[in-house]
Amino acid sequence: MTMATMSTLSPTIDVATVKAIRQFNRFYTRQIGALDPYLGSAMSLTDVRLLYELAHRETAVASEIGRDLGLDAGYMSRILRRFESEGWLTREPHARDARQSVLRLTEAGHAAFAPLQQKSRDEAAALLAPLAPAQQNQLVRAMSTMQSLLDPAAAPAKPQAAILRDPAPGDIGWVVQQHGEIYAREYGWDSSFEALVAQIAGEFLLKFQPEWERCWIAELNGERMGSIFVVRKSASVAQLRLLILSPAARGLGLGGKLVDECIAFARRKGYKKMTLWTNSDLVAARAIYAKRGFQLVKSEPHESYGKQLVGETWEMKL
Repeated sequence: MTMATMSTLSPTIDVATVKAIRQFNRFYTRQIGALDPYLGSAMSLTDVRLLYELAHRETAVASEIGRDLGLDAGYMSRILRRFESEGWLTREPHARDARQSVLRLTEAGHAAFAPLQQKSRDEAAALLAPLAPAQQNQLVRAMSTMQSLLDPAAAPAKPQAAILRDPAPGDIGWVVQQHGEIYAREYGWDSSFEALVAQIAGEFLLKFQPEWERCWIAELNGERMGSIFVVRKSASVAQLRLLILSPAARGLGLGGKLVDECIAFARRKGYKKMTLWTNSDLVAARAIYAKRGFQLVKSEPHESYGKQLVGETWEMKL
C-alpha cells in the first residue's frame, strides 16, 4: 500500500485492519476455488448465480433479480437470451404487470442447474467435513455476524444460523412429539396420527439402511426446528417422509432446503423416482413439492386421525 493510498483511509480505520480484510479475501477465494473455472463448468459465476435465482424464486422477474444481484440490465438480458437459446428458460406474462415477464426454468434448465447446485453443496460440505459439529456452528455464527455487520439492512434482526445434521439420540422422539403436537393444534388430528408417526420413525431406526436412507434434523440458532426422511421404497424408488417444521422456522425457506437435500441425496444414490404421500389440507408442504417438480398422481378420500381427509400421492422422476 502506497502513502497516497493510505492517506485516503478514514482516521478511524486502522491500516492493519484493512490488511487483515484483504488477507481474508485472498484466503477465502482460494478455499472456495473462486479463481478456478466455476464449479468445473463452462459457465461464469454470474451465469450460475442467475440460474440459482431462477430455480429458487417463487416469481422470477428480470428487473428484481437484476436489482438484487447488481447486474447491468443489458448484460443480464444477454445472459437470459442465451439461456432461452439453450432451451433452459421460458417467459410468461406477469399477472399484475404487463410490462414484466415471469421467467421460469424449463425441465432442461433444471437439469443443467442441478449438478452445479450439487457440486456447490459438495464443496461446502468438504470445507466443513474436517470440523467438529461445535466448530461448524461457530463458523456459521461467525459468517452471520459478518453479514449483519457489513449489510445491516439485509441481515435479519436475529442471526439465523440454520444447519442440517444427522439425528442424535433423542431426536427421533422429538420428531414424533412435534408431529403429534403440531397436527393436533393446527389441524385437530387425534393421537392415532402420532401413533403412525411413532411407527414410521421406529421402523426407520430398526431397519435403517445407511447406504440408501437418510434423516436430517434442522437446527436454527442451536434449536431443533424441523426434520425430513428419505427411505428406500424399492431399488429404484425413494420415499420422502416426515417433513415437519416448527412454527418459529416457517417462512425462512427451511422446508424447501430440507426437500432439496432429499432430492439431491436420492439422485446421488441412483434412485430413478421419488414418491411421497400427503394430504390435501397441507397447503404449504404441497407448494414446496410442486415447486420442485413433484406431480400429483393419485388422490383418494379417507377417514383418518378423526377427520375426513383427501390423501395424495406425489411423484417426481429423478
